[in-house]
Amino acid sequence: MDVVRQSLEDDKAEEIVVIDLLGKSSIADHMIVANGRSQRQVGAIADHLGRRIKENGFGAARIEGLPACDWVLVDAGDVIIHVFRPEVRKFYNLEKMWAAELPPAEQAAS
Repeated sequence: MDVVRQSLEDDKAEEIVVIDLLGKSSIADHMIVANGRSQRQVGAIADHLGRRIKENGFGAARIEGLPACDWVLVDAGDVIIHVFRPEVRKFYNLEKMWAAELPPAEQAAS
């Protein structure tokens, strides 16, 4: 996780949010959501993440979304990283969905 955070900071990613998924999902232990200012920066952040994860001995990360670079997902096993352009991040609002403590049906009833 430190490698991921350092890579995001080095590449000037913005609004970095770490979401703890322990007990919420079996897909990963943590999810990180961050912004790039443009498609070019989003692509560069994701590409650098993939290389740094591999260089630090964590294996090859799976990367999806590089052709469009609006939303790129980097799957590093225990950590999943979403890199968005700001307007795309606002539209999908992953932080709200994953930070919720109650299932959606119970939230609607409250």
